[in-house]
Amino acid sequence: MTRKIQTLNAISKKGLSRLPENYVVSNDGTDPDAILVRSQLMHELPIPSSVLAIGRAGAGTNNIPIKAMSERGVVVFNAPGANANAVKELAIAGMLIGTRNLYPALNFVNGLKGDDEALHKQVEAGKKHFVGHELSGSTLGIIGLGAIGSMLAESAIQLGMNVIGFDPDITVDAAWRLPAHVKKAASVDDLVKRADFVSIHVPFLPATKDLIDAERVKLMKKGCILLNFARDGIVNEQAVLDGLNDGKLHAYVCDFASNLLRQHPRFVALPHLGASTEEAEENCAIMVADQVADYLENGNIFNAVNFPNIAMLRESGYRLAIANANVPNMLGQISTTLADAGLNIHNMVNKSRGDLAFTLVDVETAVPQAVIDQLNAISGVLRVRYLPS
Repeated sequence: MTRKIQTLNAISKKGLSRLPENYVVSNDGTDPDAILVRSQLMHELPIPSSVLAIGRAGAGTNNIPIKAMSERGVVVFNAPGANANAVKELAIAGMLIGTRNLYPALNFVNGLKGDDEALHKQVEAGKKHFVGHELSGSTLGIIGLGAIGSMLAESAIQLGMNVIGFDPDITVDAAWRLPAHVKKAASVDDLVKRADFVSIHVPFLPATKDLIDAERVKLMKKGCILLNFARDGIVNEQAVLDGLNDGKLHAYVCDFASNLLRQHPRFVALPHLGASTEEAEENCAIMVADQVADYLENGNIFNAVNFPNIAMLRESGYRLAIANANVPNMLGQISTTLADAGLNIHNMVNKSRGDLAFTLVDVETAVPQAVIDQLNAISGVLRVRYLPS
């Protein structure tokens, strides 16, 4: 069976090469089975009814209409952790840019005029204005201790820094990854009071909008350096501008342009370079291609942002993959429908996540279209896929 994959951005060839041979990849395909995307905004795009899955070759999924896709039973995948090392390295670069005053120093040198002797004299006279601090011995506060935050913590400790972290939603896996030397902050307020550097690594959600606001800037140590390589809406720009102007903040280094801030000499904005390495792009594409292919072929779900992780080994040649609302008696209705049709269930797994759930069912004989129609008609069923091997 031929599968059609539409790409909305340039996706690494190493990732696309992971797709099975019967997959046809195109950037303008019609009726695709799945879409692979990086940064393309999809909220206003018409998404064909044929789409079964969307794979985001990266971590953030703000560019994808997740709620609308969930209502259609479309699974949205991302690639958490695949670009973590790239973002970690950029955060370290941001700390050095801020604490060693590299941005104003570069501007100073680029603005010099005269012959070499004149340049050397101006450099010797001017370098005193750019004296900075070393990372070693300083305290880094990390908000968000997922894949990026934990890797940054480990590298900072190796650089001789003290590290404190805060993450109220830390997972068990993330806690295991976290270096033992990381001290736990009681809250965001507690963290910003104690840190010389504050680095943000949380998703942009209603709960994290303006997480760093005027009150939290006031709580920071004088001369703190703020780093944001997560999302721009997490930091209130007016609060940062006021903090830079009154000296509370020594520098703000981030990955997002800002008209309000860009003329300030101690504001450094990079053009969203966090995941812009060849290695990160390859890792993200490989991860998401594998996930989408496994879902299309077997119904297994890993790293979806809207449906639960679920997987089941194939032990029969006839599988049903059912996206459904997380409501009572769903499994009973599915089982009864199959039993009434004389179909024997070989294996069955159901997982839920919030209001959504997913069910995999292997039966011992072929499933007629009439039974699939009956399953689709069950209240709360969002989509039924039949996956004979």
